[in-house]
Amino acid sequence: MNIEIVPFAECEPLLDWLELTKALEAGHRLARAEIGDSFLYRDPDTLLSRAAWISGLGLAVKSATIFPGNTSQGKPSVNGGVCLYSDTDGMLEALLDFHLVTKWKTAGDSLLAALRLARKDSRNILIVGAGTVARSLREAYAAGFPGARFTVWNRSRAAAERLAADWPGTEVADDLETAVRAADIVTAATMTKDPLIRGEWLHPGQHVDLIGAYRPDMREADDAAISRALVFVDSRETTLDHIGELKTPLEAGTITRDAIIADFYDIPKGLFTRTSDDEITLFKNGGGAHLDLMTSRYILQRWQAR
Repeated sequence: MNIEIVPFAECEPLLDWLELTKALEAGHRLARAEIGDSFLYRDPDTLLSRAAWISGLGLAVKSATIFPGNTSQGKPSVNGGVCLYSDTDGMLEALLDFHLVTKWKTAGDSLLAALRLARKDSRNILIVGAGTVARSLREAYAAGFPGARFTVWNRSRAAAERLAADWPGTEVADDLETAVRAADIVTAATMTKDPLIRGEWLHPGQHVDLIGAYRPDMREADDAAISRALVFVDSRETTLDHIGELKTPLEAGTITRDAIIADFYDIPKGLFTRTSDDEITLFKNGGGAHLDLMTSRYILQRWQAR
């Protein structure tokens, strides 16, 4: 049995953001994924395992260890691996670098949505946040919107300046409201619990991409933003009842489930799209093991074709 070991540094140069979005779209034209998450705890440490099975694509188990104390020792706090299995016989095909899959899945998820929801003439892109995911977004959005101008805002200006220094031509914003009002696309990847993006700042034709919130107590945009926009998600199953971005306004009755226009599984029906230049579109990136599976399969194919 030949098991492929797919490392980060050697594999990443083989990957292409636009090709990945096509692979993600193709994956959502297959049967709906079966997914399941499990958690093990030893305070303050966590083991998270996310599994997915898509008939015709295979099976994946992505395990993540979260050890917050690692940072004080100069080690990454999040580590893990992805096991990819054959759909035909269940044999282990590959072990993929956790950080490679996570990077490309997360930013590719948002890029697929933006290519369908943002105006084609979008030229001003604001990144809210300056961490690891923000850097991936700078890379992915540059591939999807060539010629766009980028601005980054972060609570810590120093972190924003470090990101900008690595991407010549990227500007640093001091005032979030001003930056949001000037943007055609706003993509947010923060760890905030209190909304940063206000609905009153949004304007017709804008696209908002929300990534950071992943727990019920986390939100990046307020009720006004959710109410003003046409709301799309990558998966209803992994977002509506689990992430505060939508769970909170749904429980409060601010919006109803009918307010969610579409998820990626509605792409074949033609529902996941902007229908006018004046719409404000908002996308919640929830991730999910099925997206890890689709991304892992794309990565393995590129690795084997090298």
